[in-house]
Amino acid sequence: MNAQPSATTAAPPPSFAALAGQTGGALPTRVSLAYVEQRIDIYLRFGEPARTVRLDRWRRVAVFLPGAMFCRIRWQANDYGTIRWQLMVMQACTPLDAAQRISGVLPGARLLLHAEGGRAVRAVLPQIDAVEAQGIAPAAVSPAYWRTLGNRLAARLPLPAYTAERHAALLAGKVLP
Repeated sequence: MNAQPSATTAAPPPSFAALAGQTGGALPTRVSLAYVEQRIDIYLRFGEPARTVRLDRWRRVAVFLPGAMFCRIRWQANDYGTIRWQLMVMQACTPLDAAQRISGVLPGARLLLHAEGGRAVRAVLPQIDAVEAQGIAPAAVSPAYWRTLGNRLAARLPLPAYTAERHAALLAGKVLP
């Protein structure tokens, strides 16, 4: 019997292998996105993918380098209306980080904020808009702020605003050794 290599052990596509070389050998985080009119819309609210691969008319894959932050929104409907509305702020992991398994995110990511349902998502979207109104990219915001926002949302407490002073403190902390 001759051993044949199986299709399941194939190497990742060359485009992902090239990105892995840029990240010190770690595979980048791949986020599945989709759009089917009146049925499903999975898209990025913020985040700068290193690359976007179009699979077909309805599906794309956004590729993020380790450490990148991004927000994915998932909206689903059936014949009777909206059945799911979900917002997740995530951070692509480095090889030494613990990653959570998240549907549509390979190999996983660090989940900073999870809002499920219309009320919760509608509460978070103005916070993202307020950050952008200050001229701050939401992907550059402190991960601790997104976690705090998620905890406050779960506890049904008032959501804190992200201030320019808080962002300046984050930037100053990055400069220190």
